[in-house]
Amino acid sequence: MAGKFVISKTSNGKFHFVLKAGNGEVILQSQMYAALDDAKNGVESVRSNAADATRFQKAMSKKNEPYFSLTATNGQVVGMSEMYSSEAARDNGIESVRKNAPDAKVEDKSAET
Repeated sequence: MAGKFVISKTSNGKFHFVLKAGNGEVILQSQMYAALDDAKNGVESVRSNAADATRFQKAMSKKNEPYFSLTATNGQVVGMSEMYSSEAARDNGIESVRKNAPDAKVEDKSAET
């Protein structure tokens, strides 16, 4: 099964998306967006920037857990990962985003309650 982007609307009326791998696991989540079109633009930004390995920023949380963020050409973060148990797992997450994002279908669930 291929990866997919899922766009949702939050209880406060904002929009966000996640990128799921083929196994259904969330590998990247977005910030909150005021408008649905902005969230869709965010998806396209992830698609285009995921191919460039230099767009991924590897980091460690305050609890010493590895994670990554994906930045656009303007330097804005367009997605962040979960916290991983190891740097190797984080690096696998980056590769999963790079593999899944370019061809992932978009599932818009923003109209659902």
